[in-house]
Amino acid sequence: MPGPTLVWFRDDLRLADNPALRAALDRGEPVIGLYVLDDESPGIRPIGGAARWWLHHSLASLGERLQERGGTLVLRRGPAGRVVRETVTDASAAAVFWNRRYGGPEREIDAELKVGLRGDGVEVASFAASLLFEPWTVKTGAGTPFSVFSPFWRACQSLPAPREPLPEPREVPAPRRAAASDSLDDWGLLPTRPDWAGGLRETWEPGEPAARRRLREFLRDDLANYDRARDEPAAGATSQLSPRLRWGEISPYTVWHEAIASGGGGRFLSELGWREFAWHVLYHHPDLATRNLRPEFDAFPWPRLRPSALEAWQRGRTGVPLVDAGMKELWRTGYMHNRVRMVAASFLIKNLLIDWRHGEEWFWDTLVDADGANNAFNWQWVAGSGADAAPYFRIFNPELQAKKFDPDGRYVREWAPEHLQGDAPEPIVDLGDSRKAALAAYEHVKRAARS
Repeated sequence: MPGPTLVWFRDDLRLADNPALRAALDRGEPVIGLYVLDDESPGIRPIGGAARWWLHHSLASLGERLQERGGTLVLRRGPAGRVVRETVTDASAAAVFWNRRYGGPEREIDAELKVGLRGDGVEVASFAASLLFEPWTVKTGAGTPFSVFSPFWRACQSLPAPREPLPEPREVPAPRRAAASDSLDDWGLLPTRPDWAGGLRETWEPGEPAARRRLREFLRDDLANYDRARDEPAAGATSQLSPRLRWGEISPYTVWHEAIASGGGGRFLSELGWREFAWHVLYHHPDLATRNLRPEFDAFPWPRLRPSALEAWQRGRTGVPLVDAGMKELWRTGYMHNRVRMVAASFLIKNLLIDWRHGEEWFWDTLVDADGANNAFNWQWVAGSGADAAPYFRIFNPELQAKKFDPDGRYVREWAPEHLQGDAPEPIVDLGDSRKAALAAYEHVKRAARS
């Protein structure tokens, strides 16, 4: 049927390699871009403060780029299932296209919308855009989901290679009559009282053009040293593409093919694989952020929460140099080096004996790259309760980690210089004694596993 095509943007805030947008243009009718801020649908987790900051700027960039090509971006707020149908009516849209999501509540919304819209005579189609290998396509020999990364990644690599990325459209024709849109500023995504985002502004430039620049810089300057220096937080060898991938400002297909074309790959591509594995696990276990994947960990005897200890960790005042440096980097920039994330998470769970869910919630609120899969998946990996998890008895010693990966203290000097100036607080726990207490508590889990 004739009529505009509605492209519902979600975690794919880009024009290049956007299959839903490409299909809409191929349909030959005017295109309306739509983004829905959904804080209301059951099961949808509202994004954290740092993520809201990023989203504001990424949407502003997307809107500008669509406008440059003759297109338009409509912003609306509310339960997505209702808002999309209202926008279809308001715009007299004859088709709705989107790129697929993989969280449980999101899939339910999308499935219900497909049925309802098609019942109204609206064409609906969804596409693969944010994962190289969709979760249901990767199975063990027994036809079950994977729970260990190495065989999962081998299975992925045995499948057909990821498709080539799609080109960026030069024109996005808009209809003569635009649907009503909210003002992005009225959504209040940016912090004001107080404005704590100064460090984010200094560190990041959200948007698709900046994502493409960062990929080129990384491939040109850092990929050759990635395998050697990726674990050194002061080396600057990591890609810093995680928030770009989280918001879909660049697609994993683009990253994959450009990395291979540059002569690289190897360990860097396996990190893309780890991201794929996290989404594979979440797809099959939608409550990953709230429930232990390994049920025997339900028996772990978490002591009563000490708010002062949790706050000391959150503010980087534990008295442990590498942990404090990481937490202050997070607070300032909305980001933390991955090696330090593991150390900080291990310290919270196994030295402070604080439930991993408290840490996951803090990272959800403060990370610009927190997404529904990776954040919870990696916390459960450190806790020992997740898929292919580090054994619980593997406790990252922050002092040994600092000696190995920050031997000259450059990272600590940048983010927690008080530890080198004699002004740091005393450690809030003894590393040795707290390790013993964690292992003693773990005995409850071992007994539950045997019973």
